[in-house]
Amino acid sequence: MASRPNIIFILADDYGIMDSQTYAQKFTGADTAKMFYETPNIDRLISEGTAFSQAYANQLCSPTRASLLTGKYAGRLGFTTAMPPRATYYNQDIAVPEGQYIHDVLEHKDNILIEQALINGISNSAIPTGSDLDKGWDELSIAEALEDYHSAFIGKWHIGGFGAKGYQPEDQGFEPLAWYDAGGSAYFNWKDRWNDTTNKTFPKLAPEKLDIGDAGNPSSEEYLTDDLTTQALNFLEQRAKTKEQPFFLYFSHFAIHSPYQGIADEISYFEGKDTKGWNGHKDPTYASMIKGLDRSVGKILDKLSSLGLEENTLVVFMSDNGGIDASITPRGDGTSNNPFMGGKACLTEGGIRVPLVFRWKGNVPSGQWVDLPIDCTDIYPTLLQAGGYNAKQIVAANDLDGESLMGLLTDSKNKKNSYTKTSHYWHYPFNVIYNSPFEPYPLTPHSAIREGNFKLIFDWYGRLRLYDIENDPFEKNDLSKTSPEQTKELFKKLKGWIKENIDKRYWPTLNPSYNADNEVRDKEFKVLFNDIL
Repeated sequence: MASRPNIIFILADDYGIMDSQTYAQKFTGADTAKMFYETPNIDRLISEGTAFSQAYANQLCSPTRASLLTGKYAGRLGFTTAMPPRATYYNQDIAVPEGQYIHDVLEHKDNILIEQALINGISNSAIPTGSDLDKGWDELSIAEALEDYHSAFIGKWHIGGFGAKGYQPEDQGFEPLAWYDAGGSAYFNWKDRWNDTTNKTFPKLAPEKLDIGDAGNPSSEEYLTDDLTTQALNFLEQRAKTKEQPFFLYFSHFAIHSPYQGIADEISYFEGKDTKGWNGHKDPTYASMIKGLDRSVGKILDKLSSLGLEENTLVVFMSDNGGIDASITPRGDGTSNNPFMGGKACLTEGGIRVPLVFRWKGNVPSGQWVDLPIDCTDIYPTLLQAGGYNAKQIVAANDLDGESLMGLLTDSKNKKNSYTKTSHYWHYPFNVIYNSPFEPYPLTPHSAIREGNFKLIFDWYGRLRLYDIENDPFEKNDLSKTSPEQTKELFKKLKGWIKENIDKRYWPTLNPSYNADNEVRDKEFKVLFNDIL
């Protein structure tokens, strides 16, 4: 193994499992020349490194970011969803009731008009930093764990309580280069908003308690993706001058999250491309945004090469959740994850299976695939082990859920059993305006477990679905009726995990005003186990 490497972690936003040509080819066998999206640099990264075909994120961005920062399942932290700015105890300047956290969201409105049997749970909005407001609760961030590294953050934060001072990148151990604590950003003319200190969103919050973002050092770029990339390249140039200390750059893109805005001539190029429509990929603006993301990856790789850093820099690329499925969104925005079912916000494979690639020349095999299921909590200990730390010791001391993937990078079949984790969990206690992939109505609260080859999806509306993901990755055949004992066993394990790890305020609850006579869904609502609801 080389000396302690520099680490660059690139996180894409809403980038689907089928949005890369190499991934799309792996799952469909299609000729890349027929595809609409163009991803030569991400494909280059895959060819020069090791890619995972069954890597899991959470169903939405903030929960995944919480897991990446802490190495824990997001539900344990109360990070059960992602949302635009909402009222919390902190930003409303009101007392925190016993059993609540100061950054818990007070109410989650879903704008769904049909009859609903369940009321949404709530969600935390900030990762605790050990401040007085946290009342003894602290989480060891990945930047704090990499204590010998110079850690820097750039891009989308979205885990800081909607701009709560004391919960931003700098408070979690990063040098903040340019950042914004929100779910989305304009791609043009964004800087004034990032630098805004007027606090128009939460008038009850004193301005000195707000810290929403910083556009960083000015560049000549007019497009957000390109500007952040330029600032990242400048950071690499500076760190190349101080090679005695390794660096960790967490580059969290806003691309390709809405609003859908691209560079005009690139949109025009895709409007005229004759492969428009392949696999449901047909939006020229969306394709142009992918091109911008891909261009960014290429510039990072080229800069590492020109600076002589590529031999001792581990580059990791991942997405925060599945691509937003245009077929189930209210306005038809997004992409297609076909042949995978569903997309962002769903616990089907299209919503949680994401690209994950590691490149470290001379240490990680090139052109290799790992086909074992892993999840986003594993990134934290993987980076620790790559950096020369005792990952197992830190995982145990901090009660983390992740397990290092370093062994799989050189033993892709896990013949040495270096990766022992067999269960993966998700929890999403919300009704969602997006239509369910199973029925033409809004999504209901869901939780899930993947154990071995099988995944059980628990719909809190009273339905269980079991899939053999190894042999049925596109979730065509629900086995819950033909394999009742296995369904019952996985449901029992999932139920136990929820009860042990998720505080009840982060569960959905029964709607006392529910009228079954007004139910529009085909199957009636039923409570599967009373001790949960």
